[in-house]
Amino acid sequence: MKRFGAEFYGILIVVLFIMFFQLGSYPLLDPDEPVYGQTPREMMAAGDMVSPRIYGDFWYDKPPMYYWLVAASAKVFGMGEFAARFPSALLAVGGVLLLYSSISRLFNVRVALFSALILATSLEYFYLGKAAVTDMTLNFCLMASLLAFIEKRFLLFYLFSGLAVVTKGPIGLFFPAVIAFFYLLVMNRWGELRRMSIIKGSSLFFLVAAPWYLMMTYFHGSAFIETFLGFHNVTRFTSPEHAVGAVWYYFIPVLLVGFFPWTPILFQSVWAAFTCNRKERPLLLFFLLWAAVVFLFFSVSATKLVSYILPMFPPLAVIAGWYIAHVSEQGRQKPRISWTVATVLMGTGLIFGLFKALDTMPFLEAGALGLSAVILLMTVLAAVFVWRRSTGKAFAVQIVGMMVFVMVVTSLIMPALSPYFSSRELSAEFLKQYDRVSTLHVQKFIQPGVAFYAQVFGPEFKTADQLSALLRSGATGYVLLQRKMLEKLPPQDQQKLVELAATVDKLVMRIR
Repeated sequence: MKRFGAEFYGILIVVLFIMFFQLGSYPLLDPDEPVYGQTPREMMAAGDMVSPRIYGDFWYDKPPMYYWLVAASAKVFGMGEFAARFPSALLAVGGVLLLYSSISRLFNVRVALFSALILATSLEYFYLGKAAVTDMTLNFCLMASLLAFIEKRFLLFYLFSGLAVVTKGPIGLFFPAVIAFFYLLVMNRWGELRRMSIIKGSSLFFLVAAPWYLMMTYFHGSAFIETFLGFHNVTRFTSPEHAVGAVWYYFIPVLLVGFFPWTPILFQSVWAAFTCNRKERPLLLFFLLWAAVVFLFFSVSATKLVSYILPMFPPLAVIAGWYIAHVSEQGRQKPRISWTVATVLMGTGLIFGLFKALDTMPFLEAGALGLSAVILLMTVLAAVFVWRRSTGKAFAVQIVGMMVFVMVVTSLIMPALSPYFSSRELSAEFLKQYDRVSTLHVQKFIQPGVAFYAQVFGPEFKTADQLSALLRSGATGYVLLQRKMLEKLPPQDQQKLVELAATVDKLVMRIR
């Protein structure tokens, strides 16, 4: 039986701390996180773990994998913030350890160590690892599938592709198939197809992926097919769900910020991997293709969200890890000017961005100052060590710095943000006023959070015009909304509402 070395346990300590530190200490954030708590709660209450449902109706937005994981988590911990986020955090830890294990076989332990720690401390990776959303589950399945492919463990390749499809739909098959195809094409390795057990593997894939879709089609018919496949896959790819900001270069700044603190070596590591003539070249090309396919696909997609490109972070972490291992083995050489300058520019840019954020969010002052201090210290020490050719010390500074970064975010930033981005306080105020009889009308953005925390839901409205139409229709009952939406209503409509309670930016109101 293989014994794990000290590197493995060091990685385990780092990633466990990052992912689980104060995981359940702040409320679920609107609008996405509460959905992944409320949906499994309603599935369990209905005694039906096949058909996702929310607000008492069937819900065809996502396949059930994350709902099942949260339901299992809730059985152990009880439904709450920790239980809703636990599957993401656990799979984020698992993904880092999986990467270390696989890369240690494909390259060596040194490359694996750097790669795993880079992935664990990348801003977007741990941000989504601490969030109750489906992205980390999809990322784990895709990573497991593609690493199995390059290691020639082909049945695992099919197995995890099937699990990815049960996590987020056709994209779970698209990425493994396309990336594997292009790799075989570029490397001219079509002979691999004979060793891929395509018939057996395809049978395994369909055995894993197909049953839920077949059951949903049987129970719900065209409603499921048209909503899930038609709208949530085809339409969202061809038409933007959020038109504002959905430009072709959307994911460039997302990648630059999301890969912090490793962005300063991103481009030179990619270039070094692309031009490498060493024995690692075939492996490096695979990881380059993996990252490129994910980036290009979502850049072409009309709907763009920050979380979409998470699956390109594991291959980029491998490329950056290989690069750091490579340059640290070269011994004494000229100072790495580009790395040093990029480190200073990145740190300066982030500190400037934090202070600019205070213009609109002054309540973040303590957190912004704390993060600025952490980034400044990281930047100065890392730049000095890189300049002095102490790559290992620079790397260690970044790892420790990001652990402190997580502490500041979860201890100072999230508590300050929560009243503005969560409906927990609003729900508590509403329940104090609620007569348990009247209809509740809720703004769409905060509906999931209200449903999760108040366990009451009703008709929703999305825009001020829809709310005006509701008020003019003679409706009665309570209205929960953001203050900025109230301000958009005409004065005559505002007069139809009576304020009962308020939080920092949300209101509990009653229709006169």
